Amino acid sequence: MNAASEGLRFQVARALSTVFWIGYFPVAPGTAASAVALLPYLFFPIFQQPAVLAAGVLFATVIGVWSGGIMEDAAGEDPSEVTVDEVAGQWLALLALPSGLLPVLLAFIFFRLFDILKPGPVDLVQRLPGGWGIMMDDLLAGLFANLAVRILLFSAAFFQLSLPV
Repeated sequence: MNAASEGLRFQVARALSTVFWIGYFPVAPGTAASAVALLPYLFFPIFQQPAVLAAGVLFATVIGVWSGGIMEDAAGEDPSEVTVDEVAGQWLALLALPSGLLPVLLAFIFFRLFDILKPGPVDLVQRLPGGWGIMMDDLLAGLFANLAVRILLFSAAFFQLSLPV
């Protein structure tokens, strides 16, 4: 590959991996990317369809493994500006949840907690090489967040607790 195409490849990878420069947000870029990931879900009802959201998770994952690997080669292990992993993880946290603002808010909070605290297996999978490690810890955090929201909502319904909307 010549220098010009290599430079273009890096620029495309940087744009995609940082979710078009959200990763350069000066404070908590991962949280900013997670919040931005909520916008299509909240404002475009088609994103609430499980098949559409699952396709988004898959697309963001493929893009993230590729672009995250390139960014890791250039900037070191799991660079903080790579935020496509937060988008994929946040969308997985929202996948097939009941509609309403409460499940969205809970999915956001649980995802950020699991992504930041990295309990057990979430920490383990981030050690995978290249873009795989960048993506997999957030996907697992998203899965855990999704399950946590389901358990909380099921428990509230089971015990007939009234949760705020």
